[in-house]
Amino acid sequence: MSRPVSDAIVFFGATGDLAKKQIFPSLLGLVRDEGLDAPIIGVAKAGWTLDQFKARAKESLLSHGALDAKAFAKLTSLLRYVDGDYNDPSTYVRLRHELREAKRPLHYLAIPPSLFATVAEGLAKQSAGMDPRLVIEKPFGRSRESARQLDRILDRFFPEENIFRIDHYLGKEPVQNILYIRFANSMFEPIWNRVHIGSIQITMAESFGVQERGKFYDETGAIRDVLQNHMLQVLANLTMDPPTGAEYDAIRDQKADLLKAVRPLDAANVIRGQYVGYQSAPGVKSDSTVETFVAAKLFIDSWRWAGVPIYIRAGKGLSVTAAEVMVYFRKPPREAFAEIDAAGSGHMRIRISPDVSIAQGLRVKRPGETMKGEDVELVLTEQATAFKPPYQRLLGDAMLGVGELFGRRDIVDAQWRIVEPALDEIAPPIPYALGSWGPDEANQLIGPDGPWRNPLPPVLGP
Repeated sequence: MSRPVSDAIVFFGATGDLAKKQIFPSLLGLVRDEGLDAPIIGVAKAGWTLDQFKARAKESLLSHGALDAKAFAKLTSLLRYVDGDYNDPSTYVRLRHELREAKRPLHYLAIPPSLFATVAEGLAKQSAGMDPRLVIEKPFGRSRESARQLDRILDRFFPEENIFRIDHYLGKEPVQNILYIRFANSMFEPIWNRVHIGSIQITMAESFGVQERGKFYDETGAIRDVLQNHMLQVLANLTMDPPTGAEYDAIRDQKADLLKAVRPLDAANVIRGQYVGYQSAPGVKSDSTVETFVAAKLFIDSWRWAGVPIYIRAGKGLSVTAAEVMVYFRKPPREAFAEIDAAGSGHMRIRISPDVSIAQGLRVKRPGETMKGEDVELVLTEQATAFKPPYQRLLGDAMLGVGELFGRRDIVDAQWRIVEPALDEIAPPIPYALGSWGPDEANQLIGPDGPWRNPLPPVLGP
């Protein structure tokens, strides 16, 4: 069922880092590629003028490469700016004036979560006769209860169908491709279960540290920053049942069912690490016990996946920057060729970033008279194509009222339920060297299901 298109975009936090890195390039893409022709109103408390705001947009876009002059001219003609304090009711009065005839504005809150309630209430008081939508940026709370409290606050001002919870990982083309490959090719579903799959690994590695995000990261950590959201969304795409029907929520219904079946983390199955030097980063406490690395072993309590261990690890200061999935198939029930320690099981490798590839691991016979083999990998597809930026796709969908690629409250609640036992661990994380693959204890966690598959540096350009 189609919904009316939003007729204006308002983004709070318009002078911030996220706006510079992600929002302005995405808005330009919407203007250039999708014909966006609606007012774009930035709101912030910076003492800026509209000209300064436009200059910020140009600075942002130039930092991303050559500027499309025609698209930029159109973008700047759409820009408006409201400077004001989010706690001041007059800010929302001036915003309503800038919206003019708009009836279905999309409000994007690129601001700290502590301000969500303040802004939501301010918008609600000036939205009489309008049908506004609200986009909020993760983190959605810091725990299961705080996420539920956030939902209760937003419910006072916006209906659930008008709330869009952004997880930019869901807007990534390779993450969406996981679903497409599974359900567009009938050869995979018959073997995509506990009978044929022995284990799954998901790795998200970053070779850099916290950089200028020290203060934010020291209040968040790897579990809240990427495991609770990005990594569990990848897990859901890998293991959910096929969607039924063609409604927008068909996929989210299956994701919710899957995540509700994931067993909450056992502290014994979680390894937390911190790279050496993290405590010296700007904004980080000198005695910080926040993890910059996490490895976890999870199980899904369903008939399809009963007994299949799923290993997830994510961290900063690791050997490479890459995200990759490894699905390992079980060994044949009988060794037909009397090979000792033969791998005997194939795999599927799905590379998510920075390059994109899908590969199938097989065992083939070595040339010669004996029936001896070796492991090879057949690359099914390899791409270095520049995909549509995730924020461009997500903002475009939100304007259309399409929520498929956004977090739904029951999905977010299920994700918090999974990680809650591992939150706020007070034991010090295990130190690991920059450029390594994290603490050695992560290898003990995976044990006989290992070793970990360490993603290689990209062969193709990003």
